[in-house]
Amino acid sequence: MTPSRSNSPPPSGAAQARPHHFGEDCILVLQGGGALGAYQAGVFESLSKVYREPTWVAGISIGSINAALITGNPAHLRVAKLREFWDIVSSSHQPPALSSSVRESWNEASAAQGMLFGVPGFFSPRFPPAPFQPRGTLEAISYYDTAPLQQTLDRLVDFDLINSGSVRLSVGAVNVRTGNFEYFDSDKQRIDARHIMASGALPPGFAPVEIDGEHYWDGGLVSNTPLQYVLDQPGKRHRVVFQVDLFAATGALPTTLAEVTEREKDIRFSSRTRLNTTNELDRQVIAQAAQRLIAKLPPELRNDPDVHALSRVRSESAVDVVHLIYRSKHYESQSKDYEFSRLSMQEHWDAGRADMAHTLHDPRWIRHERSATGVHVFDLTADKPFAT
Repeated sequence: MTPSRSNSPPPSGAAQARPHHFGEDCILVLQGGGALGAYQAGVFESLSKVYREPTWVAGISIGSINAALITGNPAHLRVAKLREFWDIVSSSHQPPALSSSVRESWNEASAAQGMLFGVPGFFSPRFPPAPFQPRGTLEAISYYDTAPLQQTLDRLVDFDLINSGSVRLSVGAVNVRTGNFEYFDSDKQRIDARHIMASGALPPGFAPVEIDGEHYWDGGLVSNTPLQYVLDQPGKRHRVVFQVDLFAATGALPTTLAEVTEREKDIRFSSRTRLNTTNELDRQVIAQAAQRLIAKLPPELRNDPDVHALSRVRSESAVDVVHLIYRSKHYESQSKDYEFSRLSMQEHWDAGRADMAHTLHDPRWIRHERSATGVHVFDLTADKPFAT
């Protein structure tokens, strides 16, 4: 029982996307990554054509915003609401065709504009600035006001629909006081805009969000992906998990200080998908071996405390993890996660849409036979050429 990670080119010939089986859970896992989150929206646009109704969406930071837009709208409006959000937060200015060297400078200027003047529908600079705010206030410990984001969420997301339980929503945040990671889960509590904003409250840009007397920061401070949380939750049906990452763990050795900053950010915020799935695989192997061993024991040993302890180790049904990773274009720099231009947003969206379509129609995914046990990991876009 080994993970399936296929990186060889797919066989030639057209193939139909593998249909969604009603006996399986479709779970979307969305990493944090700021402006790169438009990639996740593009992924969902392609995914929704085959897996029309996800069972569960989990997110961190910008992933939690996309998750709320998906779960907080009926199926026929989800892509439109994602598009509306990303149109709001991206600049409408479209430059003419630019060379790669000029494009890098243009991106940096666009990112600087967002830092100075804020992002529409998302955040605005505090005035007076934080150093001039009263000590001990939330305004004194953050550069930007996220009231525009709350207004955007209240307008675009139906939180009553989220709390109806039709599609599960989980978002991760960090308790500022304890340093502990916490998930807000619609299966366990009522969700509102505060929980989404807490998951994306990255310091020192944004202030922590107060919920029930505690203050929370961006979940990416501890873990930038909710994958482990999803895998840790009990489930009896076959799971298909689409893990969408915005920072690539692998990359080239930097050649400039600017590239060092970008590479450091990629490593710091990339998910630990391989580690998480390997750990889950090992756990399932142990759990299944324990169940087989218990079945072989004579009756007089069945009540032994060690046997009871082994019997409590969960043995879940099979999990397929389909991994999609945004891979930066060579003119993108360390500012890529806060560069909100309309041009970059559309490029990210298009890349996500193309990568998901490529994956869903890849024969290696279509021909994969569902098994009763095990964790199988697919990264089917690693060898896919993409435009630079």
